[in-house]
Amino acid sequence: MSSPPVLYYDVVIIGSGVGGGCVATQLAGTNLRTCILERGSRLPREMENWDAEAVFVDQRYRTHEHWEFDSGKSRPGQYYYVGGLTKFFGAAMFRFRVEDFEEVQHEDGVSPAWPIRYSDLEPWYGQAERLFGVRGGQGADPTEPWRTTTYPFPPIPHEPVLASIEQRLRQASLHPSPMPAAVDYGSGGKCQRCGTCDAFPCRIGAKGDAEVCLIDPALRQPNVSLRTGVKVNRLLTDSTGRRIVAAEVEEGGEVREIHAETFILAAGAVNSSVILQRSSSPLHSSGLANSSGVVGRHFMNHNCTGLMALHPLRSNHTRFPKTLSVNDFYFGDTSDPSFPYPLGNLQLLGKLSEPMVRAAMPSWMPRQVGRWLTGHSVDWYVMSEDLPHPESTVRLTSSGQIKVHWERTNRQAHQRWVKKATAILKKIGYPVVLARPFTVETPSHQCGTVRFGTDPAASALDPMCKAWDHDNLYVVDASFFPSSAALNPALTIAAQALRVGHHLRTEVLR
Repeated sequence: MSSPPVLYYDVVIIGSGVGGGCVATQLAGTNLRTCILERGSRLPREMENWDAEAVFVDQRYRTHEHWEFDSGKSRPGQYYYVGGLTKFFGAAMFRFRVEDFEEVQHEDGVSPAWPIRYSDLEPWYGQAERLFGVRGGQGADPTEPWRTTTYPFPPIPHEPVLASIEQRLRQASLHPSPMPAAVDYGSGGKCQRCGTCDAFPCRIGAKGDAEVCLIDPALRQPNVSLRTGVKVNRLLTDSTGRRIVAAEVEEGGEVREIHAETFILAAGAVNSSVILQRSSSPLHSSGLANSSGVVGRHFMNHNCTGLMALHPLRSNHTRFPKTLSVNDFYFGDTSDPSFPYPLGNLQLLGKLSEPMVRAAMPSWMPRQVGRWLTGHSVDWYVMSEDLPHPESTVRLTSSGQIKVHWERTNRQAHQRWVKKATAILKKIGYPVVLARPFTVETPSHQCGTVRFGTDPAASALDPMCKAWDHDNLYVVDASFFPSSAALNPALTIAAQALRVGHHLRTEVLR
């Protein structure tokens, strides 16, 4: 059998999520032959997209690979499709706060400063909001950062139950604010308020995911192409070890090499670090971009707890609930001077349904109980920052399997925040609040495994996300985060990737 032909490009982008998609957007329309490699396929648009039984109980779209966790082997909450995890995200598009880029003291340690500041990303935040069609509002959130542009579209309006909750939160002296969301809603928009947005794929393309907003528009330009079903195993260097010359991939049952002048790694915080570690060689015994030893370390996964706020006499027929957020306690509780540390963000979850609860709860729960609970609940997401810990690691076992060890931090602060949020919900009229923490198997905004910084001895990447050890390798997914903040990361990934892509187009690859 003849070997497959060798492929050559100017730029190879590994991963088709937010980071890879934003770099592709910046390079689209140039003379740079750019190829996006995606290990998965296009996610089919089918009725099962909106079927909670198929998505949560049958796990129709989740990867079949198993990772090792401290609790044992299990299928992680990973989805390999064009668009990456955004095919299943809740479309929340928050800007990090100005202070999130600075050093912040927490109860359990320090959240380190970033090598860039909010001002470096501010114009790119605005561009990302336009690309994703973010709907939001200004002026209500006491923590919101300054901006030079307005939201492209007004916020998605509250449905009646949530409008009442917003009013009661204000009466409780809080500052609820519109939740910025990438959804094609409104006159002429695709959104049907179907009730299956958060954690579901969108069957009609109304959710602002990376496939819809980034990949497909980039592919309209002749210099950008997409290869699906291509799993990158490792990167290969030249004899000096300074330049990446090829990606070794599995495609169509064959192993081949894809060559390029520049490589953009955007496979996700776990898989990007794994690809770098798997690329070890005599020149780089600890893997690529890893002379500092930080690759695969400082794994972060937000501390998250789901709350079901229940009132036995009030049903909740809200279909699109992700319209409300509370950040009054993001930097701390001013009413409690004994605890001068940040707590986090409170936001609405997508509407829970009985199959979703059944998939997460013990099998003994009768279905009619689950239907009653979800029919009377308003569902919330309590999020706190997870601090970087050097022993929170992503590693490869001797058999080549991915192993994730999470030294979870800020747990007491998170429990304090859950208790505070529960008290708030009871105060505004929900006498029963059920809580369930998320585990490491749930990808609650994984980040931090290939951190950027200003010191090559303590970071893998420079402030423009280029590997210190290599001349033509960039990492633009959430791997580069030195801290996790306590907000959804998609917009920040997008802003930095747009910044990096612009740098490549105008200063490096021109």
